[in-house]
Amino acid sequence: MPLSLPSPRHCSPLAACLSLALLTSGCAYLQGGGGQVADPDSPACAPFREWQDTGGGRVEVYASIRDTEGEAMQAAWDDFARCTGIHISYEGTGEFEAQIQVKIAGGNAPDVAFFPQPGLLARFIESGDALPLPAGAAQRAEEGWTADWLDYVRRDGELYATPLGANVKSIVWYSPGFFADNGYEIPETWDDMIALSDRMAGDGVTPWCAGIESGEATGWPVTDWLEAVVLREYGPDVYDQWVAHEIPFDDPRIAASLDRVGDILRNPDYVGEVQSILTTAQQDAGLPILDGECGMYLIGSFYASNWPEGTDISPDGDVFTFDLPEMNPDVGRPVLGGGEFAAGFSDRPEVVAFQEYLATVDYADRRAQAGAWFSAHQDSDLDALLNANDRFAAELLRDPGTVFRWDGGDNMPATVGSGTFWRGMTDWVNGDDTDDVLAYIENSWPA
Repeated sequence: MPLSLPSPRHCSPLAACLSLALLTSGCAYLQGGGGQVADPDSPACAPFREWQDTGGGRVEVYASIRDTEGEAMQAAWDDFARCTGIHISYEGTGEFEAQIQVKIAGGNAPDVAFFPQPGLLARFIESGDALPLPAGAAQRAEEGWTADWLDYVRRDGELYATPLGANVKSIVWYSPGFFADNGYEIPETWDDMIALSDRMAGDGVTPWCAGIESGEATGWPVTDWLEAVVLREYGPDVYDQWVAHEIPFDDPRIAASLDRVGDILRNPDYVGEVQSILTTAQQDAGLPILDGECGMYLIGSFYASNWPEGTDISPDGDVFTFDLPEMNPDVGRPVLGGGEFAAGFSDRPEVVAFQEYLATVDYADRRAQAGAWFSAHQDSDLDALLNANDRFAAELLRDPGTVFRWDGGDNMPATVGSGTFWRGMTDWVNGDDTDDVLAYIENSWPA
């Protein structure tokens, strides 16, 4: 748990004098990420002993994680910062994908950046800007995560990043109470789900919540829909070939899957006014579930942080999730998901120390205790997870029988995955033809 320490703005004169005395005596452990004082010899600082000889310093961290999630993330490393004297300066932005490229090209790279897209990180590995993981962080990563996770950021035998959070994207949020009150049942197949959607529409309920507005990242929720359908309809082998561009982006199978998505997202009987999807923020789009104004919302497990405080996330609570149903019995229900990877762009001692700490199960468990988050770390404490949905998703990722695939767009070259794919899906929702949109994305693939 976070240390209970006074803010410098509320310190007594005596506390201020003690701080000054410690400073003049050469103590290197006074100022942490929040500028608060911790006794490095206290029991609360025991987990951080190995990094206390770093000598302080400052680490700049850049990522896309903001608002409540960003605050929870920073709280999870606060004790590390306070006990080591390393000041961690964090900036979260909704324009990460574009701005990280500007920063690095301009010689202003952060010390550490958290990448949701391995494909974007690959650009900086190939350019030599991203540095291999320090030995201590790499060893911890190898011990904590399976090869399925690490191979996304491994090049020529070297690891370049540590996995952080994890999420499952092939899930549908719903209200258990609303389903029970109306006699709706969780669908087992795609056809069952379409039949349920028709029934809801007939009952005067909008079956599907939908919103794709996300600033410069507008359009990404549709990419998740398409990826989940391709994976379930045609299986992991075809999915892998598509992501690796071993088959063209506009392969007829991909077009068929996008048309399947269109049966829902471009159907006014299912989503209301289709054009409204373009201007509805993805963070807000699922909230009408709580009022029975829409029935279902396909979005990742990370959406748990968007529900209002006090929302009961459980099988009998206000909201919960079910697996996107099976489409092809020969394929079953492979899991689509994602997360973040922490990559370094400098190798000062304080940066190395921070990277090593992020690779520990201690960090994973502290972040999990803050809520709406889980890790694929094999030793993470499932009892630390605050809601049943996080536990369900984490157990699913640990299941040796689970077939897992990373979000395809996040693993494609950045010009496609966080560029033309997002823009193309936005144009498609706006009415552009399936074949034209897929051809546009295919033609943008780097030679």
